[in-house]
Amino acid sequence: MTNKIMNKWLEILIGLILIVGGIYVWGINFLGAGTAALEVLKGGVLWIILLIGIVLLLVGINDLKN
Repeated sequence: MTNKIMNKWLEILIGLILIVGGIYVWGINFLGAGTAALEVLKGGVLWIILLIGIVLLLVGINDLKN
């Protein structure tokens, strides 16, 4: 019982450390990591928009067939 509780707290602690560490590295732009992360984010948003458009197009075509 206590082992599962400790694992949950450990997961939360490690997650917070990674988030704070990532924000810190992005904030000081260590070795250009902040710029690279922003470029990947912008590219990812474009791909998500394109994929959602394709899915909606396919669903609409499928509805026309029925």
